[in-house]
Amino acid sequence: MRVNSLFTLSALALPSRAFFITNNGGLSKGATSLLRRDMSSTSASYFAVHVNIVCKPGTEEAFKQASLANARESAKEEGILRFDVLQNISEPSKFTLVEVYKDAEAAPKAHKDTEHYAKWRDTVADMMAVPRQAQKFATIFPSLEQGWSYPTEGDLE
Repeated sequence: MRVNSLFTLSALALPSRAFFITNNGGLSKGATSLLRRDMSSTSASYFAVHVNIVCKPGTEEAFKQASLANARESAKEEGILRFDVLQNISEPSKFTLVEVYKDAEAAPKAHKDTEHYAKWRDTVADMMAVPRQAQKFATIFPSLEQGWSYPTEGDLE
């Protein structure tokens, strides 16, 4: 049974703990060891990041196109299980990127080292009304990779 993205987002919104990124992009002190312990104590072992973004008025379409280009390439990365781009219905200048990684360290680092991430980061930097904010989560459900990963056949669009 395939789980749709909206259900996946709802499941992600029920973490046992949330971890916040510090100004330098790392986890708050002690959060890494807590996250590892939380992830190893459940049947799930995946790492999710919600990146919340508010665009400047008039930049929504350009932001969406840059984010879709990044997401299409990110979805092909070995360490990424999901990379969803969501736009708020009632406030179209607000977006959330939902990123689900196979691990909490190597896969996110590999993603940030890609050309498509660097291009996205540089392209959208001036479109943001405020600095983007990210929350890091240990996934709880689904606990199997098949519940997160994209189908192996067919196009995502």
